[in-house]
Amino acid sequence: MVTPWLLKVCRYGHQTPCRPSDQILCIHGYRQNAQTFRERTGSLRKILKKSAEFVYISAPHVVPSLEVAEGEEAKKETDVRGWWFSKIDNSFCAIDYVEICKGFEESLDEVGRAVKEHGPFDGVLGFSQGASLVSLLCGLQQECDQRFTFKFAILVAGFRSRSSPHNRLYSKGITLPSIHIFGDTDRVIPREMSEELLECFTEPVVCTHSGGHFVPASPPQKKIYLNFLERFR
Repeated sequence: MVTPWLLKVCRYGHQTPCRPSDQILCIHGYRQNAQTFRERTGSLRKILKKSAEFVYISAPHVVPSLEVAEGEEAKKETDVRGWWFSKIDNSFCAIDYVEICKGFEESLDEVGRAVKEHGPFDGVLGFSQGASLVSLLCGLQQECDQRFTFKFAILVAGFRSRSSPHNRLYSKGITLPSIHIFGDTDRVIPREMSEELLECFTEPVVCTHSGGHFVPASPPQKKIYLNFLERFR
């Protein structure tokens, strides 16, 4: 028989009740969810299994299905989610400068709920739109938002949000220790956008790779991850 506590844990993608030295909250990218992000970070979890425990949550907003041209076959996508929308039709484009961030507050509530129920967390990891959300969480934490008390942040393929309501959260240099990972050939979030986000942090650790839009976990990155996490032991 599964207890209610375990049902809650499973819903968030929590895999084990034990707690290693670092517990990291994981924020997926746009058109992903907790389960798909967990699957796509299997190599990362493997190389850091002795250093960290990863807890995955899903965004509260379901993303509408993509429209396809007549005669084309649609990709099978189930339960794809996003943290906020940059257009009123519930779509999102990272490169557009816009004046809205529809659904953002609900996502903050979801993250805050996860921290309260399954934290405290030592760090937070985000990918793509999730990494952009992490940068905003860092800004809120710097404003003394009591919901968020992370010791460090890991941002993969991150970018500065171009929704104007978020500008104030980048107005002061973010002092939370952070590591920024991005690929030279990323066609979804170009390297230049990730480099722009670096300017919002006071002392960011930078890790680049030659690939595209994914979470790298090769030996060169493993060493950098471990060295970074060692600072918080």
